[in-house]
Amino acid sequence: MPIKDHYNTIESNILLKLRKGLSKDLTYHTVQHTLDILKNAERIAHQENIHNENDLDLLKVACLYHDSGFLFSYKGHEEESCKLAKKELPGFNITPNEIEVICGLIMATKIPQTPHNKLEEIICDADLDYLGTKDFSRISDTLFQELKKRKMVTTKREWDTIQVSFLKKHHYFTETSKKLREKQKLIHLKAIEAML
Repeated sequence: MPIKDHYNTIESNILLKLRKGLSKDLTYHTVQHTLDILKNAERIAHQENIHNENDLDLLKVACLYHDSGFLFSYKGHEEESCKLAKKELPGFNITPNEIEVICGLIMATKIPQTPHNKLEEIICDADLDYLGTKDFSRISDTLFQELKKRKMVTTKREWDTIQVSFLKKHHYFTETSKKLREKQKLIHLKAIEAML
């Protein structure tokens, strides 16, 4: 049975879990973040000419689960996301092979990102799409607040230094994101460097 027959149930099931279970301290890794990644991935996949319905469904399921590990752990949340996918998805007739693909997609988003194929490149670019958008400052501030609550960063200056280093190392993988996001990302980088 194709994934699309179960997709809506999978989506509502995991979104309900995230809405109920994610810590209120997570100001960046929210349900909205998951929905944004899903939307970004669908847009990029379309622009990258991914038309195979099953591939698209695997990508969408991976997006929905990619940060579900935050329900259990902050550190190593990708591994936890995979564990949850492996536990739940067989109940929706997702095959072991398909679950492996989904886990590969989830693990590709781990920083530093290591995509091995086109679908993994798409989820990586979707996950960090905001780096090259006009919303960058607002969204990066939610991540700053989240890390601050966990004492992983203390001052705005320290955060800006981390961001400069991250933006310099980061690169988009798909032609779509390179064209659409790279230029704006470099503008953000220059702006933060100027403040430092």
